[in-house]
Amino acid sequence: MKKSALQQARSAYQPKLPQVLKGAVKVVEGRPTQSVADQEEIKKLFPNTYGLPELTFEVAEGGAQGKPLNVGVILSGGQAPGGHNVISGLFDGIKSVNPDSRLYGFLMGPGGFVDHNYIELTSEIIDDYRNTGGFDIIGSGRTKLEKKEQFDKGLEILKELGITALVIIGGDDSNTNAAVLAEYYKQIGAGVQVIGCPKTIDGDLKNDLIETSFGFDTATKVYSEVIGNIQRDCNSAKKYYHFIKLMGRSASHIALECALQTQPTYCIISEEVEEKNLSLNDIIENIAQVIVARANAGMNYGTILIPEGLIEFIPAMKRLIAQLNDLLAEKAAEFGAIDNAAEQRAWIIEHLDKENAEAYASLPEGVARQLSLDRDPHGNVQVSLIETEKLLSEMVGKRLRALKEEGAYTGKFSALHHFFGYEGRCADPSNFDADYCYSLGFNAAQLIEAGVTGYMSSVRKLTLPAAEWVAGGIPVTMMMNMERRHGEMKPVIQKALVKLDGKPFLKFAEQRQNWASGVEFIYPGPIQYFGPTEVCDPTTMTLKYEHE
Repeated sequence: MKKSALQQARSAYQPKLPQVLKGAVKVVEGRPTQSVADQEEIKKLFPNTYGLPELTFEVAEGGAQGKPLNVGVILSGGQAPGGHNVISGLFDGIKSVNPDSRLYGFLMGPGGFVDHNYIELTSEIIDDYRNTGGFDIIGSGRTKLEKKEQFDKGLEILKELGITALVIIGGDDSNTNAAVLAEYYKQIGAGVQVIGCPKTIDGDLKNDLIETSFGFDTATKVYSEVIGNIQRDCNSAKKYYHFIKLMGRSASHIALECALQTQPTYCIISEEVEEKNLSLNDIIENIAQVIVARANAGMNYGTILIPEGLIEFIPAMKRLIAQLNDLLAEKAAEFGAIDNAAEQRAWIIEHLDKENAEAYASLPEGVARQLSLDRDPHGNVQVSLIETEKLLSEMVGKRLRALKEEGAYTGKFSALHHFFGYEGRCADPSNFDADYCYSLGFNAAQLIEAGVTGYMSSVRKLTLPAAEWVAGGIPVTMMMNMERRHGEMKPVIQKALVKLDGKPFLKFAEQRQNWASGVEFIYPGPIQYFGPTEVCDPTTMTLKYEHE
């Protein structure tokens, strides 16, 4: 494999580990846990893995060599920087338990597990992927593990290979599936442990014990670099408004973090839109008034950050989408039989209640059509395909033309559009993510050695130097609640949204008026891998403010 100079230098980087994981560990049990909501329902669904205690690792004296571990690993869902380091940490971790331990990777995600497609991951393979971005070592996929037949089919290959533990690296839905799998294997006495690792660049898989999901740090640094570049161009040309949509379908963590790093002219936070019950027109008016004020000060340029999932947080749109999801799940065959786009639109309007029908009918044809087509595997609208940045700039332009006719606006408005998503998902991990991911994988090996199942690898106190990080595990059921999916109530890990009373948002809210009225741009520059600790190793502003 031909490597760039940077790849060659990065392959030599040795990720930092928490001190506690550098030798023998002992397991300290904390308090029994319960789910974040819907406790009785979750307990009934997970009788064998509910109420387990939090676990923390501490340094043990001595420690005999353990038995060899045969472990399987799956990369599930969308890519996130650092996945390869989770696998290399897991590999090194099981080898530290016993050098004869073996690791098998299932190819192209959960589908490879069900279809028995796998490779053994040897040191020769692993060493080529250390500290690199992407999931290409074994590939990823979005097959949902939710049916007994899938679990039984997967168990066949686990038994054939002598695998007694399975590590699933994924986001909230993938780790929900891991919890269901752990419960089933425990129930039937399969003798297979299931451990999860928290992955998503969206940053919405978090709580007190999972302080951040891996990949969030790197992805937001990549986006912030490009936003900074655009802002430098914006401040040089002084004639464009850049509408920049950022990945993050269910929460605005990416938009908030990038705003804290770059100080744009304006940034929308979806959770605030929902809290204040803002309509689409309210959002347009707010942006338009900022542009008018800047024009009056001689500035006809700026940057506007938009979270990918905004549409679903506008209360009227949220109600519409919820009914659409149920309608199209319930009457999928009837809707699918209609070929003509105009007839599809008319059919939907006819089957919605009055308020939602009016909202749907008022949308531009392209946006309305997108809301009715192409569900993701979980039955949700694929909001990343809705060009919210163009929708907003078009509506803002229309509003500004009206204000100009009224004599309330004398500036010039010219818009450019960007969507940053895939650019950040497979970037080479920052030093923080390289260290954090390696620690998550190494820690997962210790959870396997401890004999537990239904746990997520947890490494915390992440604003401290890596040597002082705290390692352990938390039961996945602790993070769950009941939500409607495909028209039915299902147990899922609760998504962590931006807290409007949290320090990161309050810091943003405190400064945004200054950003809107002047030019306060910050230009973060590219990720630095070599150099002073303060330049190379710090994590996100979000974590910094949360831990202050």
